[in-house]
Formats: sequence, structure tokens, C-alpha cells
Amino acid sequence: MAVTEKKETKETKEPKESKKSTGPKGKYFEAVGRRKTAIARVRLYPEDKKLGFIVNGKVSQDYFGTDELATVANAPLRKTKLTEEFGVTVKTEGGGPAGQADAVRLGVARALVKFDEELRLRLKKSGYLKRDPRAKERKKYGLKGARKAAQWSKR
Repeated sequence: MAVTEKKETKETKEPKESKKSTGPKGKYFEAVGRRKTAIARVRLYPEDKKLGFIVNGKVSQDYFGTDELATVANAPLRKTKLTEEFGVTVKTEGGGPAGQADAVRLGVARALVKFDEELRLRLKKSGYLKRDPRAKERKKYGLKGARKAAQWSKR
């Protein structure tokens, strides 16, 4: 039997080219919003007013599906009457539609405060700058869920 030797060849791996964002160029104000397990990275573009409100590459109405959730996400801009002044892009992940909409709302509000500190009081009164701390409670050992237990029996 002939023993064949294997030659070790190191293949030179070429670095992968990073995909450049197809988003608008120019100055922007960025902020992060969170709710439950949803995270939203929001960018406000003051120069690009025609951009609209884009969430994960789609118009917010199409992405969220319902008018209610799209309205929630856009609430800080409407409250400050700056809807037509900014182009907004959002990248969001995790959670469900409602959690994502609330995360976007917090991110937009924080970005507006970075744009103009005087908007802080109005947004704070409306409750848009408060991160909602409610999240799912963990399951405990010996129980069926976070709090549900087996039926208690005296004997």
C-alpha cells in the first residue's frame, strides 16, 4: 500500500469587501431606542427631507403594517411639528412589531434632542424620552412559568 502525503497549502483569504450603506449621504443625528428585546438605530437627516420615514428599507406604513404602529413610531416628529424637516432611516431588530415601534419612537425622540436641546422639555412631558423598563420575567425553577405554580394540595 502506498502512503500518499498530503501537502498543506495555505490559501490566502482575500478580505471581504464591506457593503457600503445605500442610505443618504451627509450629516445626520443618530440615536438608539430599546423596548423589551427590540433595538432600533435611528438616523435623522436634516438635509434629505424627501427621504421620508424608512424602516429596514421599507416605508414605515408598509413595514409596521398598521396605521397605529406607524403613528406610534412617528409620534415625536409630529409632537414637535418637524415631520417635513427630516428624512429618517431606521434599522431595527429583535422583538415584535409593537416593541419595535416603541423602540423607534424612543430612538427618534433621542435623536431630536441631539438635534435641538430645546425640544427636550416638550418630548419629556409627552413621555417619549422614558425607556419602558417592562420586559418578560424569567421562569423560576419549581414553577411552571414566572409565577404560575402547580395547584397546592393540603394532603
